[in-house]
Amino acid sequence: MKALTLGPAGTYSHRAATAVADEVAFSESVTAIVESVAAGEYDRGVVPVENSIEGSVTESLDAFAEHDVAVVRELITPIRHALLAQGPEFELVASHAQALAQCRDYLDAEYPDAALEAVASTARGVERAREDPSVAAIGHPENATNGTDLEVLAEDIQDQSSNATRFLVVAPESERSEGGGKTSLIVYPNVDYPGLLLEMLEPFAERDINMTRVESRPSGERLGDYVFHIDIAAGLYEDRTQAALDEIDAIAEDGWVRRLGSYDTEHVVE
Repeated sequence: MKALTLGPAGTYSHRAATAVADEVAFSESVTAIVESVAAGEYDRGVVPVENSIEGSVTESLDAFAEHDVAVVRELITPIRHALLAQGPEFELVASHAQALAQCRDYLDAEYPDAALEAVASTARGVERAREDPSVAAIGHPENATNGTDLEVLAEDIQDQSSNATRFLVVAPESERSEGGGKTSLIVYPNVDYPGLLLEMLEPFAERDINMTRVESRPSGERLGDYVFHIDIAAGLYEDRTQAALDEIDAIAEDGWVRRLGSYDTEHVVE
């Protein structure tokens, strides 16, 4: 089995993907990962969807709405950020935008004059630091010991010690499963009226189904028009889930409801 994830090698996405497949290829675009799996070019894609500090990865959510895929696994991995550089003097810190945001307090306190540059991944930032002594990176501490001359200037610099990222494993649409403890859905009602969101919440609340996440994203059709991403702590195999979704289908009769699939949660420990 071959998986596609954010690269280059050494990213947290890469670490998560090794729990999925022995052979891992890389992309610098979440959208390209989801698109490639939908087209049947890869067996699996591993994409970040949510961080405990910075929240949702909106590119992933938008890609799920645009391309028809299945979600087959959820991976939770702890995130440990370290400051890496060739030496203690540098002018710029390069890393993924999420990593920079997750270490905002530390950087503001310790390096207020350093410029910040968002790059495609934490590993890409590490490559910049290897090439240029005026650049520091934020990455996993092991990035400094894998045959490089980078120093670990500080460890665990993330703003919250409980920092963790949630990854979803996507597969071709044909592999959607109804078995699992969680389910991801996308709902496009294609209507707008007072009480719409409440109507969408009630079918789950009435059946004691916990909604672990609900988030709206612009549909791209027109201003003020939204797609809703919903995660529930129940499987599609359950009668209560099917009954709730019958009501959701009726609410979205002028739009659509996409059942991304049911899956279980796994923890990937470093």
